[in-house]
Amino acid sequence: MNGLKKKTWPILLVLLLGLFLSACAGGGDNENTEETNSSGDGTEEATGGDLKLAVLSDASSLDPHGANDVPSVIVQENIFETLVQKDENNDIMPGLAESWEPVDDLTWKFKLNEGIKFHDGEDFNAEAVKMNLERILTPELGSPRSNLFEMITSVEAISEYEVEITTEYAFSPLLSHLSHNSVGMISPASIEQANMDLENGEDPFAAISTNPIGTGYFKFDSWEPGSVIRLTKNEEYWGEPAYVDSVEFRVVPDSQVRLADLETGNVHIIDPVQPNEVSRIEGSDVAKLHQQSSSSLAYIGFNTQKEPFDDPLVRQAISYAIDREAIISGIYEDHASPAIGPLAPGTFGYTDDVDAISYDMDRAQELLNEAGYEDGFSTTIWTNDNPQRQAIAVLAQESLAQLGIKVEIEVMEFGAYLDKTATGEHDMFVLGYSNPTGDADYQMYALFHSSQQGNPGNRSFYDNPEVDQLLDDARRATDSEERAAIYAEAAQILTTDAPMAFLLHQEYLLGIAENVTGFEIDTAGIYNLKNVQIQN
Repeated sequence: MNGLKKKTWPILLVLLLGLFLSACAGGGDNENTEETNSSGDGTEEATGGDLKLAVLSDASSLDPHGANDVPSVIVQENIFETLVQKDENNDIMPGLAESWEPVDDLTWKFKLNEGIKFHDGEDFNAEAVKMNLERILTPELGSPRSNLFEMITSVEAISEYEVEITTEYAFSPLLSHLSHNSVGMISPASIEQANMDLENGEDPFAAISTNPIGTGYFKFDSWEPGSVIRLTKNEEYWGEPAYVDSVEFRVVPDSQVRLADLETGNVHIIDPVQPNEVSRIEGSDVAKLHQQSSSSLAYIGFNTQKEPFDDPLVRQAISYAIDREAIISGIYEDHASPAIGPLAPGTFGYTDDVDAISYDMDRAQELLNEAGYEDGFSTTIWTNDNPQRQAIAVLAQESLAQLGIKVEIEVMEFGAYLDKTATGEHDMFVLGYSNPTGDADYQMYALFHSSQQGNPGNRSFYDNPEVDQLLDDARRATDSEERAAIYAEAAQILTTDAPMAFLLHQEYLLGIAENVTGFEIDTAGIYNLKNVQIQN
């Protein structure tokens, strides 16, 4: 491993220098208009100000029914709201619904909060809930999030503020799924326009993406693609309002520029902080480091429909050739933990009782020989504008070269990357998948069920009837121990079949200005800006 590191670091250095040279300046005005009020407990609450964030990638869509990437969700989360929400312990809490109860094994009744308005003045009520859920489930729409709700057979408005949701079978994680941003409630008027677009053969997500209208504490203001998304405070918010007047999500691909913007006060929050920048922020008197363990999985995926990756022996060989400890120590500077399967510890369904693949070049060569590729082959690995993923691609390239596998790296803008991997144009790719619901169904069904190939999550185009059946069975099981045992069985099959090389679970690292308080980020990397304050 030490020899591998010595060869790898010069390449990583060149890669990072290349990233720095492609700097995209954040710029911007740092003036804030603020008021300060007493909270009654001796502390001061700051209201007002313009919150500025510098983020790595732009959103791909602001329609919550039409996107499943984190850069999109972190914006959507502050515009749209869900029936229920989860706290830091993954317990279900009230949201737009004030209460809920099971009617029978297949039906849940939700009582909605009254008097809530969408940003366009439309009423939030049971009919709005019905419209939203039925839209997600419309086959012609092709929502990448329909898999979360495909067990729903009917949604009925039984009164203006009561709605019943009935499922085909008893589905244990339903409440967790209803907390997911993908069922963020959209204005009925917006849905009507989007439905007309769908009927006319136009992009059914475009109208909502360019003018997202929810019930949340921030309203959409503008979007300059590739540059900045602006939100403004919802002054008519039905609950406690946000503190700041506006939010800007500035797209700043270069980490050095993001860090400089934080240090000079051009922005208040940067995401992500590179591991080699941690000590600089920790030694700063103007900023602080925010760390959060994650439920995310970083992985190298294989297109299992293409030769030679249709052979599990080849996939296993490459998985054995990846030095996860070298990635964690050399690229993440130990701000990550190794992945032994698809789920992170703390997620329901996680097990460490699997025969995990670990770094073993001799075993990798044996498997390649057995597959008939003793002399290797040529292939490509795709990644996006994420420095860690690019560095992982470089390390994989060098490691696989020792097996005679010649790897060409191709780097893409994030939106194009998602589009192309969804259509199966790739060989290998580096990507991640987070789990905001805390349940194995969310992650394993999307990543490995054959019905989810492409945009919903299965970009490996994996198709294993045995795994499909297990994942279907786990959805229908109501006993938690039975469900956990099913997921453990599926995890072992996936480890052996290796549709992807499970790499690591990263820590989220962000830089926060010293005068900013109230920032929250969950284990899926999604942040809530409602309680953020900018102090004088």
